[in-house]
Amino acid sequence: MIILGIDPGYGRVGWGVIDFTKQKAHYLDSGLIETKANSDFYIRLLEIVKKIEQIIKLYKPNDMAIESVFFNTNAKTAILASQAKGAISLVGLQKGLKIFDYTPLQVKNALIGYGRADKKQIQTILKYHLKLPNIITQDDTADALAIALTHAYTNQIML
Repeated sequence: MIILGIDPGYGRVGWGVIDFTKQKAHYLDSGLIETKANSDFYIRLLEIVKKIEQIIKLYKPNDMAIESVFFNTNAKTAILASQAKGAISLVGLQKGLKIFDYTPLQVKNALIGYGRADKKQIQTILKYHLKLPNIITQDDTADALAIALTHAYTNQIML
């Protein structure tokens, strides 16, 4: 089972691809999609959609696990990030993927067993579970891999 994890946004989108076979997770690839802040919002969405399509074409994932958008301070940012999440989800659906949402709390509980885990704890657990040579320090990319790993560990019955 190939899982594409997504940490959605419109300035930066983290992505990570893992293979979960025989109850073991294997790292395939990860990265960051960045758009220019001074670009038109819809052009930024188009750039993101095109790159997600390329990732799906290359890795042929079965499922897309995406982080739920949560902002408690800036409504405008939440609305724009939600639009980006919708565009990304639509691409996944159009390519035949099953889409699954996870909150940051679900990710932390699944990987650490503690809902207040910090970024460093998540990054360390990723290095251990995915047998990475180094810790992935880019937050959005690490979050995307954590979301993919959460999907693998919490949906084993479906896999």
